[in-house]
Amino acid sequence: MESSYNWGWYIFNPFQEKGLSNLFFLINGIGSTLAVSICALCLSVLLGLGLALAGLSKKPWLEAFSRGYVELFRAIPLLVLLLWVFYGLPVIIGLQMGLFIAGVVSLSLSDSAFEAEVFRAGIQSVPKGQIEAAKSLGLSWSQQMRFIVAPQAIKVILPALGNQFIYVVKMSSLISVIGLPELTRLANELNVNEYRPLEIYSFLVLEYLVLIVFISWLVRKLERKLSLQA
Repeated sequence: MESSYNWGWYIFNPFQEKGLSNLFFLINGIGSTLAVSICALCLSVLLGLGLALAGLSKKPWLEAFSRGYVELFRAIPLLVLLLWVFYGLPVIIGLQMGLFIAGVVSLSLSDSAFEAEVFRAGIQSVPKGQIEAAKSLGLSWSQQMRFIVAPQAIKVILPALGNQFIYVVKMSSLISVIGLPELTRLANELNVNEYRPLEIYSFLVLEYLVLIVFISWLVRKLERKLSLQA
């Protein structure tokens, strides 16, 4: 049975001024999506590493804090956390955040809980005998991490970090609900003007697909490079 739907791809016709304008309008959202995702990933990596080290600490209160943080922020849906950060913090502590900052903070808090588990697994993958040998040689904790743990753990951590970056890029679409002009928000705005949801959201899917495939390619390339250096 043939579909009776009449596709309206003319709204993206690059040979028409309006179509070209629509294309550039949607493509402009890639910058905001990548900016908020990269900033959130960098912050969540730092938080996650700190949490992982705290969780592996011999101090019970540090381990308890790490475990509590991970369980808390893994349990809260990102959309709920985003709305609470953007609308709740100004009421509770008077801290008003801009759209971009609220998006980065929310993504970072959520993703850092997963990053902590990634780093913990990577660090624990290093044989304890090597760490004990490093201690017997008189290496400090920082030297053990730099010369023994990090070079081996990164091979375990990198694929998971790539997956987390993909997760962050996809979850950044939720920031559209507070008004940040990223890909999904711009698609919604264009749909209000053109009212061609199927074509617009199909183009949106294509944009995310291209981004994710490109990120996956970069991660695999970096993995191969590290494996050759082993």
